[in-house]
Amino acid sequence: MTTFTTTDGTEIYYKDWGSGQPVVFSHGWPLSADAWEDQMLFLGAHGYRCIAHDRRGHGRSSQPGNGNDMDTYADDLAALVGTLDLRNVIHVGHSAGGGEVARYIGRHGTSRVAKAVLIAAIPPLMLKTADNPHGLPIEAFDKIRDGVLGGRSQFFKDLSGPFYGANRPRHTVAPGLRHSFWLQGMQAGLKGVFECIKAFSETDFTADLEKFDVPTLILHGDDDQIVPIGASAVLSSKLVKGATLKTYPGAPHGLCSTRKDSINADLLEFCKAASHSSDLGAVRSAPRRSRDAHPGLRSPATSVL
Repeated sequence: MTTFTTTDGTEIYYKDWGSGQPVVFSHGWPLSADAWEDQMLFLGAHGYRCIAHDRRGHGRSSQPGNGNDMDTYADDLAALVGTLDLRNVIHVGHSAGGGEVARYIGRHGTSRVAKAVLIAAIPPLMLKTADNPHGLPIEAFDKIRDGVLGGRSQFFKDLSGPFYGANRPRHTVAPGLRHSFWLQGMQAGLKGVFECIKAFSETDFTADLEKFDVPTLILHGDDDQIVPIGASAVLSSKLVKGATLKTYPGAPHGLCSTRKDSINADLLEFCKAASHSSDLGAVRSAPRRSRDAHPGLRSPATSVL
């Protein structure tokens, strides 16, 4: 296996396919780099070098007893970029991985970054607070913790339904896809899975998003039952200067799998676009709405969690 070792001794697994401009993928919770294979194979066939790592505590990486927080996740990502001496990188993050990308830019800057893509991503902040009234209440995340501690195997099987929209009558989701979600989740260590819940729910990425100074594409399904669009992508698109927001009608949280052809096409178009805002119009931006005008923001966000 291809791995590197961080300064605290954690071994991080990564896969590295193809050659060309590097595209680095950060996966969601509780998954692994395998969640990105559809995108990696596609972009690799179009001349990009595609790299994805298993976050510490997940997949084939070490399961340390420390460092299961966004600052360390971001530092691990920086270590991957530095170890491979990657430059002109396009960073793509899904769900918690979108938070990892945001915190990476916030902590390490954009000297090696060409572009960023946030897909169904958790920023700016999932948790409801006095300053973030449209977030999810702490009880939603306590429910996740209870599910993980009470029996994560069954919890992951159940969670895969709303994750891919299988609980919607209009959606047909292959059982194998749901099993893959379960399998990736069970590869992760219990401690890393449990502590990551606090990391993805309570970390505020507002200041990180405000530091973005590269072309940024934000993709989100408007039927995301895990990370509701109104409390995430809509707000992030207002914090990232010049960001392009594209909404997928009826798409669930796991849209990289259920809408992979559309996601792949939009990623390729964005990757190929010139790196200045005037040339990004080919990727259509959803109409910007005020907070009150967006249905997800009329009241505090709702989620199956």
